[in-house]
Order: sequence, then C-alpha cells, then structure tokens
Amino acid sequence: MAPAKAESKENPSAPKKKKSQAKSKIPLAQRRKARTLIMQALYQWHINKSEPLEIEAQFHEQNGGKIDWEYFSEVFLEIPKQQEALDQHIGPLLDRELKSLDPVERALLYLGTFELANRIDIPYRVVINECVELAKTFGATDSHKYINGVLDKLAKTLRSVELSTK
Repeated sequence: MAPAKAESKENPSAPKKKKSQAKSKIPLAQRRKARTLIMQALYQWHINKSEPLEIEAQFHEQNGGKIDWEYFSEVFLEIPKQQEALDQHIGPLLDRELKSLDPVERALLYLGTFELANRIDIPYRVVINECVELAKTFGATDSHKYINGVLDKLAKTLRSVELSTK
C-alpha cells in the first residue's frame, strides 16, 4: 500500500522520467573506477607495447565489480588511435620530451587530453580533478602538480568556450 500512496502524490509522468534518467546515468564511482583502469591500461600499453584489444580483454577478465565498462572501452581504445593528435596538444605545454615523462604521468596526460578534446559532456574541472587525484594515488610525489598545470593550460585552448562562460 505504501508505494501506491507515493505514486498518487506525484505526477504520473515524473516517476517514469526519473527511472529512465537513473538507468542512463552511470554512478560517479563506476566512472572513477573506469578512469583508474584506463590509466593502468595505458601504463601497460606504454610499458609492454601490447595490442590495446588484448589489454582490454585482460582488464575485463581480471577486474570485477561495478565499473563503467562502456566508458573504459571507448576511451582506452580511442587513445592509442589518437596518439599523434594527443601528442600535438600535449607536446608544446611540456618542459621536456613526452617520451621522458614517467609512464603514469604520460597515461594521465593522455587520459586528460582525450577527455578535454573529445568528451565535452564532462566539465573541464572534473577532467582535471580526476587526473590530479589519480596522480596523487599512483604518481610520483609532486606529479599531481605537473598534471594539474599541463591540463589547466590545455583546458584554456581546448575548452575556451566553456571557460569563457564561467
């Protein structure tokens, strides 16, 4: 009886909208886990030079739980395809050669640059914050500062419209 009371108080079309929105919206924790795995998969790709499809399959096998797998696959498989374009965005902002960066920093810069350039549905501040947090967890002592600086400069060019509205 309690569910009938709740339904009678609301607009009949409202619960339908809420349910469809809840299904399409991925919880932030699942997206965060996907980003962590993307960073680790990119690290493995840089170190082992394995094929991205093999790494993707391995990560699917080895990692359970609630993860935004659609996002993981989309982003991880696209970054190697767009490596040259991403390098062109990142390169001018670095104080050293991209190849000389720590593999964790390189993976995070690729992830952040890809999201800034291709995922305008994700606010630039979220992109930067997520990469900085991953750098704090997996990177060298001050790598989060370096990641923050590079992605902040990059956001000014790749997200100039978003920045101008704030």
